[in-house]
Amino acid sequence: MRLTRQLIMGLFAVGLYGQTQQAFSQQAPAAAAAQPKSDISVQANLVVVPAVVRDKHSALVATLKQSDFALQVDGKPQTIRYFDHDTDVPLTVGLLIDTSMSQRKVLDDERTASVAFLDKMLAPNRDKAFIVQFAHQVELLQDVTDSRPKLQQALKEVDSEKPSFAQNGGGNGNDNGNDRHDHGRGGGMQGMGTALYDSVFLASDEIVGKLKGRSALILLTDGDDRGSKESLTNAIESAQHANTIVYAIYYKGESFGGGGRGGGFPGGGGRRHGGFPFVAEGEGGQMGGGRGGYHIDGKKVLERMCGETGGRVFEVKGKETVDAIYTQIAEELRAQYRLGFTPTREGASEGYHQITLTLAGAEAMKKNTVQTRDGYYTVAGK
Repeated sequence: MRLTRQLIMGLFAVGLYGQTQQAFSQQAPAAAAAQPKSDISVQANLVVVPAVVRDKHSALVATLKQSDFALQVDGKPQTIRYFDHDTDVPLTVGLLIDTSMSQRKVLDDERTASVAFLDKMLAPNRDKAFIVQFAHQVELLQDVTDSRPKLQQALKEVDSEKPSFAQNGGGNGNDNGNDRHDHGRGGGMQGMGTALYDSVFLASDEIVGKLKGRSALILLTDGDDRGSKESLTNAIESAQHANTIVYAIYYKGESFGGGGRGGGFPGGGGRRHGGFPFVAEGEGGQMGGGRGGYHIDGKKVLERMCGETGGRVFEVKGKETVDAIYTQIAEELRAQYRLGFTPTREGASEGYHQITLTLAGAEAMKKNTVQTRDGYYTVAGK
């Protein structure tokens, strides 16, 4: 079953996803617990910092303890209140697949590699996944499930015949000036657009943010956003609030040019105060995708998104096939550490806060490198 962003929001609103939310609802641990359980039941205000450590030969280091890490926020030391390196913690993976015109030639390779990745990565009766495709609108092809047949079927349906739902909710396909959205995702210039930022925002805010355990979003895209209602900053912020890592498998797409909506400036667009995905009149929201013929470096956009959430960008070229990249992502997810801290009053103030995670001791830092999120956003009222 395919759902547009509008319908997904409606389903959550009326509670059709209540059973899933209840099964994965967050629970606060006892404050006095010396060692939190590995099922990562955490306090709502706990900031979780995922980390991967590699030695000087780029081999993953999987033997570190909590005492081996030192954490700072905005240059001030923090107490690590949660530490986990348990690979048995349930994992949820979201595959976000770009089906815009620039990516059509690589979709078959992506389908094949994605099926193999999920087969290898997901432990039976424990790990789950969901499938999203995005072009000028975002569609949930398969909600969170551990069913291999359902996931395989959803991957087969990537870029198949599209449902006739307009993103503006009008249902009649009328052209509404600057907020133009066509039925489905039909080919040709009429259906062009790439709602990259919206797809990350939706997957984080409406799906992953409701779950418990480890999670990762994997983007298969050229990083070129055209027409999102959310900005890049909002998409990153949503992923951080959901404590999820974003990885990107970067394909340098074909350019189709054209006017209309251009790719959004990194960080462009303001935070909207209305409900997802639309801005109520008078709320002062901005389009995340922007307009004009300016060029945006999609790879740099993805590097920012991944860097600020603890993941990284892989480029498909030469021997770096999508299948080989999936293998590397799987290895990182299995070797991942998770550290948590409760922000001080300064660290909880509104704005962006820089995270610095190092290994205790100068010698350890010489021998190893730490890959983690760059920071986190705090918004008033959250």
